[in-house]
Amino acid sequence: MSYQQYEQLVTELCAAIDLPDPGAVLDRGWVEVEGFEVQLTHYENDVAAMYINFHFGIVTPGRTLTVYRLLLEANLTVYAQDQAQAGINPDTGGIILIVRVPMTPDINGGWLAETLTHYAEHGRYWGDNILASHEEAFLGICSGDYLWIKV
Repeated sequence: MSYQQYEQLVTELCAAIDLPDPGAVLDRGWVEVEGFEVQLTHYENDVAAMYINFHFGIVTPGRTLTVYRLLLEANLTVYAQDQAQAGINPDTGGIILIVRVPMTPDINGGWLAETLTHYAEHGRYWGDNILASHEEAFLGICSGDYLWIKV
């Protein structure tokens, strides 16, 4: 497992989603997927994996503590089955989803494209139902009934 394998996967991803310049994606380190900025990274201390970081949006002031609770619940109930974790970027206050993707022989550009589309759907759900909801709906989301969790 190596950086070359990461480069190959990013190149295959670009081919799968019709991006003509994988070199530019590797230089920038991110792509836009259905309106979400998605950072693609590879770390020397985890050469067997690549990381996909979705930026879902900014938490509305006054809702941070409740959104933290919802993120924790999502990590325990939804993302525990994936190699993913939701959190808040301390620099921006934005919700991020970090997905660890093992670079195994069955992972290719098509699989990555489907995975990006899958998590973009999660981002839309967070944006539509939690980040942008009006106060009455937000209180219903946070009632503790866990109806907001979509698996």
